[in-house]
Amino acid sequence: MAGAYIGTMDHKEVMGELRAMANPSNLPGQARFGIDISNSLGISMTALRPLARRIGKDHDLALALWRTGVREARILASLIDDPEQVTLEQMDAWAAGFTSWEVVDACCCNLFDRTEHRYVKAAEWAGAEPEFTKRAAFSLMAGIAVHDRGAADEQLLALLPLIQREACDPRNFVRKAVNWALRQIGKRNSGLNLAAISTAELIAGMDCRGAGWVASDALRELRSPQVQQRLSLKAEG
Repeated sequence: MAGAYIGTMDHKEVMGELRAMANPSNLPGQARFGIDISNSLGISMTALRPLARRIGKDHDLALALWRTGVREARILASLIDDPEQVTLEQMDAWAAGFTSWEVVDACCCNLFDRTEHRYVKAAEWAGAEPEFTKRAAFSLMAGIAVHDRGAADEQLLALLPLIQREACDPRNFVRKAVNWALRQIGKRNSGLNLAAISTAELIAGMDCRGAGWVASDALRELRSPQVQQRLSLKAEG
């Protein structure tokens, strides 16, 4: 399937290509990683990315692919959608349909973290009850810390109280994302590193299930010689 697409592709054409790429032998391994395979073709991310590059940005196609409910089509939608056309209503609708951490992270770190609504939804979803919507809040924070190069430190500092507040959530997919967001913010620069370490220390003192792991794992990385050296070199440069 070499070459580039010309013109707008119909979602049925794309679904035909996806079904031709299906690899059911991958499904057991995906399930072992906690991925929802109930509507999956077994296609890997490494196979989806070249297809996304061939298609290019196409908002309407992304919406149509999302509506299929197929795991790979939804991940592909996150790769080809135009963040400037993503609305608050779309973000909420997609979040309501999350059934797997992998699709959550794809949407948040390929698309949502590049929209103008990223901070609003990160804060709002942090208080959500559904597990995968709540995970989306912290996956989005992690994506913002990595991809929003223009973000002021104050914008990221404002996320730390939300991370601390939700560190007691005992659900695995939530607490792992809380930890991920804390670590990514703390690896951005030296000032944010100190703030994230302080937040982790506060979390360590919280009397609730899961908080100890969130804190200890984050502190291990944020205080590591590798991270400290990289941040020091970044500050000097």
